[in-house]
Amino acid sequence: SSFTHPPHCAMPPSLLHMTSGFQKKVRSLPPLDPEVLSVFVPPFTSKDESQSTTTYCNNVNKTKRRSFRKKKERPKAENVKGLNVDHRVPDTEDISVPKDIDLVGLPELCFPGIMCSESKEDHIHFLVFTDVCGNRTYGVVAQYYQPIQDGCIPANGQAHWESVQTGKAFACFVPFAVCVISRYPYFNALKDCLSCLLVHLRPFKDIDAEDHIKEFAAKLFLIPSPPPGPLHLIFNMKPLQIIIPSREDPDSPIIDLDLHLPLLCFKPKQVLQVMTCILTEQRIVFFSSDWALLTLVAECFMLYLHPLQWQHTFVPILSHQMLDFVMAPTSFLMGCHVDHFEEVSKEAEDLILININNGDITSSKLSERETEIPDVPLEAAEIFVKRVQSLQLHYDLELCHLTSGINLSELQMRRRAWHQKLNTEVQQITLQLIFNIFREVKDHLNYEHRVFNSEEFLKTRAPGDQPFYKKVLETYMFHSFLKARLNRRMDAFARLELSTQTEEDRLNLMLDSPRRPTMEKMASKRFNPQYMISRRMVISMPNLQDIKPQGNPIKNSSLRRAETEPRKFSPKSVSMFRIPEVHFPLVSQCVHSYYTDFINHLSRTISNLPPDDSALLARYFYLRGLISLTEGKLLNALSDFQNLYKTDIRIFPTDLVRKMIEILPPSERSQADRKPELKRLISQVTEKQREMTKVDDHVKNFELPKTHMQLDDFVKRIQESGIVKDIETIHRLFDALTVGHQKQIDPETFRDFYNYWKETEAEVQEVNLPPTVIEYLDKNECVYKLSCSVKTTYGVGKIAMTQKRLFLLTEGGRPGYIEISTFRDIEEVKSTTVAFLVLRIPTLRIKTVSKKDIFEANLKTECDLWHLMVKEMWAGKKMSDDHKDPHYIHQALTNVLLMDAVVGALQSSKTIYAASKLAYFDKMKNEVPMMIPKTTSETLKHKINPSVGETFPQAVNVLLYTPGHLDPAEKPGDTFPKLWCALNEGKVAVFDASTWSIQQHCFKVGSSKLTCMVMVEQSQVWIGSQDSIIYIINTHSMSCNKQLNDHRSDVMDIVVEQRNSIPSQAYSCSLDGTVIAWNISTLKVNDIFQLPCQNLTSIKLHNDWLWCFGKPLCYGRQDLMWQTRERSHPDRAPKLSDQQIPWKPRALSLLHFPELHPSSPPSIQTVISFQLWIGSRGLSQGKIKGKIYVVDIERKRVEKELVGHADTVKALCSAENRYVLSGSGKEEGKIAIWKVE
Repeated sequence: SSFTHPPHCAMPPSLLHMTSGFQKKVRSLPPLDPEVLSVFVPPFTSKDESQSTTTYCNNVNKTKRRSFRKKKERPKAENVKGLNVDHRVPDTEDISVPKDIDLVGLPELCFPGIMCSESKEDHIHFLVFTDVCGNRTYGVVAQYYQPIQDGCIPANGQAHWESVQTGKAFACFVPFAVCVISRYPYFNALKDCLSCLLVHLRPFKDIDAEDHIKEFAAKLFLIPSPPPGPLHLIFNMKPLQIIIPSREDPDSPIIDLDLHLPLLCFKPKQVLQVMTCILTEQRIVFFSSDWALLTLVAECFMLYLHPLQWQHTFVPILSHQMLDFVMAPTSFLMGCHVDHFEEVSKEAEDLILININNGDITSSKLSERETEIPDVPLEAAEIFVKRVQSLQLHYDLELCHLTSGINLSELQMRRRAWHQKLNTEVQQITLQLIFNIFREVKDHLNYEHRVFNSEEFLKTRAPGDQPFYKKVLETYMFHSFLKARLNRRMDAFARLELSTQTEEDRLNLMLDSPRRPTMEKMASKRFNPQYMISRRMVISMPNLQDIKPQGNPIKNSSLRRAETEPRKFSPKSVSMFRIPEVHFPLVSQCVHSYYTDFINHLSRTISNLPPDDSALLARYFYLRGLISLTEGKLLNALSDFQNLYKTDIRIFPTDLVRKMIEILPPSERSQADRKPELKRLISQVTEKQREMTKVDDHVKNFELPKTHMQLDDFVKRIQESGIVKDIETIHRLFDALTVGHQKQIDPETFRDFYNYWKETEAEVQEVNLPPTVIEYLDKNECVYKLSCSVKTTYGVGKIAMTQKRLFLLTEGGRPGYIEISTFRDIEEVKSTTVAFLVLRIPTLRIKTVSKKDIFEANLKTECDLWHLMVKEMWAGKKMSDDHKDPHYIHQALTNVLLMDAVVGALQSSKTIYAASKLAYFDKMKNEVPMMIPKTTSETLKHKINPSVGETFPQAVNVLLYTPGHLDPAEKPGDTFPKLWCALNEGKVAVFDASTWSIQQHCFKVGSSKLTCMVMVEQSQVWIGSQDSIIYIINTHSMSCNKQLNDHRSDVMDIVVEQRNSIPSQAYSCSLDGTVIAWNISTLKVNDIFQLPCQNLTSIKLHNDWLWCFGKPLCYGRQDLMWQTRERSHPDRAPKLSDQQIPWKPRALSLLHFPELHPSSPPSIQTVISFQLWIGSRGLSQGKIKGKIYVVDIERKRVEKELVGHADTVKALCSAENRYVLSGSGKEEGKIAIWKVE
């Protein structure tokens, strides 16, 4: 490619091609077709050249040109001849034309219009080539004209002209074209390069021009493409400075054009129409009188849709010989000259014709009916139009208040800065549009079974928006978008989604409740400012005793509405690296000197950079690795690429490194094996290649079953439907739906159950309570069930149930609110009958603690169901309060709604009995009454469930609390306090510790069990894993872009040493006895030593001594013993070899804890406020449960036994010396927060 990596060995061949073509048109001759005159491809120098450096650098010898001419067919061997060599010598061996570039069609694209013999101004246009796999290659073409004397016919088919005396007339001019082909869309950069070339071509004759073009091509070939990130490259191409921009991140496209061009050609509503045509995959043809605009405008629309991608034919320029392409039957996007508008309109059917010149959007005339372009969803469209209208699109207006530039470079950089700023604004606006259109797609995805419920998604769309969505949902583009969501790809869409999550969104993730509108949403619909929630400012953990599970604070009032205010993103700083000059790019020794200068320049820059600027360091390591690879220094290149693990692993070139390893000569491979870091790199890359498996990227649309279902199939179908995910709940639902039948469910029963569930959900969505009722309810309460209108002791009305209370929605002239009871205050619930004349009417009776009067409601046929539901909610609330776990009340709520759906779906006398199978908490309350020990109840403050939304609970392996600072709205980059939770298979969940709402749901670091976490500094959390890697998480971006790979076994523990309250270095240990001391800022190894043991499990720093603990040597019945070794402070101890390290065994006095269960040794412990908290398991009420023993260190005795988990306590951590947080094993998988006395 024009600016891609220089080739070496097994690397793909370079794809830089410099093509120059010409067309002769003399009055006495008929018009001729354009033809390729020369093709220049790398390599441009040979290593076998033997001339001296002095000769090379002072006398540029003419090298053999790879050139040929061609007419209508590919050139044969005899047609391929050098221009300056004997024509009998074939030159076919030197020609390398990439397979995806068809030289037969290229001349027509270089001269897509009608050529003329009159002199015209030099001009540029742009090409895009697409191969059969959809890979794109880009071309930039410069056309210029040279005079030719009347009657002069070039000899041997080669153009020839001579200098002309002043006043000499010419019969015609010959149009020439120079085409640069690149793998990457560097439109502006290549345009600038070709502009510089044309300046220098004027004085040359034909052969001299060929030499100059070849030298130009060779120079471009030496320019590498910058890696993704904050580093652009700049080089000198007299008289301009050329900037090669990098993409923002590995998933972002390269943007080297002006994104506002379509906004100058179309009104905002027309832009939306064009985007709709692309999103619905129409057959689209652009028209313009300017060939350059065709490609640039089409490319802009492609970028507007990012991260969605057009996957069909993309030919933004058609020459007049290619017009039959528009007859293709499939979706496509093409472009041609506006002169062909009528011809195309009459000859082809069902085309969308877009005229860039005047902004018109029409359909072809052969269409039986005009193609309907559905409107973009109204709210998203209005926001887009408003934001586009606020943009400053005219550079002249920007210049009004600026001083005049005094040199070309200053003017160029000033205009570039303005374009860059505008490009960023346009990107933000278009990304927000795509986000507003598709943000609720995730609510209808099932990640476990990769199912999208398109029918339910469409039902939730506004009627006016449905035509748009119906068409879009059928496209390949949307299908690929679904794959990316199900693969949890962290692209621009996902990042925007995370940054715009409201507190309500996070709470919904925590509680996994069925979707219902909250009171806050109802209030916001009425635009009532009284109910808009003010922004919260919390910089520390809350007093947990004040937290009410049913009233979690909301800190963002934007809810699920599309954003109406533009989100301001601070511009990312970008650095420039100036590439050294290359004076003689056709001379191998000079090229070698250029590469040497390049490496030296990079090395100086690396040495001058501070170690904490890892983003830039990574880019410089990457570039130096590429240049070393080009020079054949494979080990140097591998070392530079290995440094990316500690600077930014996201840009690690895995495929390139794998190919390098495959071609390493035996001598260099043995050298690499003697270097531990390279040996480790080679091992990792090789193992990763073996472990690579095909990613399951299918997407299935949800369909109702058509056959009978056994239990396992029923579980899968219910999970796919999105109704409930918990396996045990689905098992109970299966029992309920199969009461009185064989243990299988027929399709009709499933359909009835599913339809009733969805209909009930839709009905409750339509509930619109008046403000006089909403003011009595909490902002996050939802109405989940409404009865029919019934007679009660409080009057006539409908009984409404929320997750917190029952209330009566009174009827009459003005609906009113009468509270029946909160579930916490219920004392008794009965189903009875009352006499009315000769009838006995079923009645629900509720007695509350706070009221003397008993509430009665004549619910008639609904009575038994409401009796079951109220008892289940009452029991769930009691369980929730006793265990300080809000998840229980929401689980009870799910059970209640399933009961309702079962009764609605089953038409039999046993429906209430069937529904009772789902009364899980009521049965627990009646059959297994469990008392919570008083000590536990007083100390336990809150519980959270990090496994919510999963099919099974997951063990909490490690916990870490990190303190917070100011509100991010006040100071970007600062954070709330966080709780980090390591689950199975490398998953990490992060909670906002000020509200216990989930901040980031399960990002992954590797796929092995995580063993330890520590906050090394404010912006870094280190996570140790059983795969022997330490993963470094950036706490601002919440992403892992660094790894430490020096351990050879399970990383077991990490500790941080601080001096003057500043982290100085970190220590990590692995199971094989290795201890490594790390420099935190540079991530270099300060020291490494090996203990004579194979079971090292943890390390601690105390009084400048590092204590290392191995697994227990033995267990007494009630005793615990550790083998302990110590080492003096590394910075104060002499540097010794592993054999000389003065490790000394130390005996610990044994602590006797009779309370510990003999078969349950401590699994984890932490020290806080002169207390030792030990996590284990033990007997409670006759059962083995998770226990925490609180030991008074001074008295050496157990002060408290806390029973808050149903499984072994696996993790403990402290928070601000006020709380201890504990996590349990996979049987429960919850986190408890305990108050420290």
